[in-house]
Amino acid sequence: MQPIVHWLVHGARNAPLSQEVLTELCQRLVAIGLPLWRVMVFVRTLHPEIVGRRFVWHPDTGTVVTDGSFELLERRSFIESPLMHVAKTGEAFRRRLADPDCIMDYGILHDLRAEGVTDYFVAPLHFSSGEVHFSSWSTRQPGGFTDAEIEAIEAIVPPLARIGEIRAWYRVAGNLLTTYIGKNAGERVLAGHIRRGDTETIHAAIWLSDMRGFTALADTLPPQQLVDLLNRYFDCQVPAIHEHGGEVLKYMGDGLLAIFPIGAEAHFPTICAAALAAGKAARANIAALHATEDDGSGPRFGLALHVGDVLFGNIGSGNRLDFTAIGPAVNLAARLEKLAGRLGRTILASEDFFDHCGDDDLQPIGRFAVAGFAAEQVVYGLDDEGKEAQ
Repeated sequence: MQPIVHWLVHGARNAPLSQEVLTELCQRLVAIGLPLWRVMVFVRTLHPEIVGRRFVWHPDTGTVVTDGSFELLERRSFIESPLMHVAKTGEAFRRRLADPDCIMDYGILHDLRAEGVTDYFVAPLHFSSGEVHFSSWSTRQPGGFTDAEIEAIEAIVPPLARIGEIRAWYRVAGNLLTTYIGKNAGERVLAGHIRRGDTETIHAAIWLSDMRGFTALADTLPPQQLVDLLNRYFDCQVPAIHEHGGEVLKYMGDGLLAIFPIGAEAHFPTICAAALAAGKAARANIAALHATEDDGSGPRFGLALHVGDVLFGNIGSGNRLDFTAIGPAVNLAARLEKLAGRLGRTILASEDFFDHCGDDDLQPIGRFAVAGFAAEQVVYGLDDEGKEAQ
């Protein structure tokens, strides 16, 4: 046992992924004679859609990872299970199913016995934060685990909990950064780019959208109904942006700033075409959402697309920073978005964006003076919206 404990205590560094840690741990335990049939580790996480991650090892399949949604907490089979008992009490749970007189006080025990399991042991994973997560260990060995084998599992659990906690909190940090500032920006922050002024210039297609009539809606809708509408409205845009390779950087009330990075090896027309395709998808989604609102409060939106250099990084004061994109290119996109509202258009694109995209659906609609820019800007709109206006 000592080499295995030593391997865990020193961080299981040869297993960079959490599932690899469990796979190697179980293989090592089986190799020294522990008769494991199935091992499960469940660690809760901090994520807007996932309550926790479940790692299940079996000798035939290795370790399979599944994400548990918040609906899991509402399932009676989960609430009334040995796992939740251990999570609440912090105490281990064992049922020797090979014993005919074994107490069968949970439904899962009948299922395990039917699978040939002879012993079922659930051990708490105590994190230093006070949280209690859990692991389960089962065998088909005739008669179940011996006392020495249970002691071996108990010796493994504390260092396994430390590994689980370290990996879990690193993942939580990544989840939080991705949720609140975006995947690429989050990775930069987690990699150490946290000093004020730590920025770089990148080339990107810029997306800046806004909900039409938001002020009027805010004056007429109850607060919670307004928040629900905003969430549905952003659900129409964000998946489309992500599916086409973009990254949401910021929500500004009812506004949204996103970029589609153009790297050194990127194909400009491909990136700009992806941004425009995302815009068309969002437009269709929002139109469908508007049609479903019985009270006529469905959202309408405007979108500006531009391409140019942006300053990407940390801006702010002291220890309160924002990871965002700024620069004249972003300012122009903001002006064009306002222009779209005045023209009654849903999507407008700059001349630079059109030059890179060259989409036949974009047609010039005129030159316009834009605040903050000396030269008039040639602006392009979708051909189908021009025909509707006519």
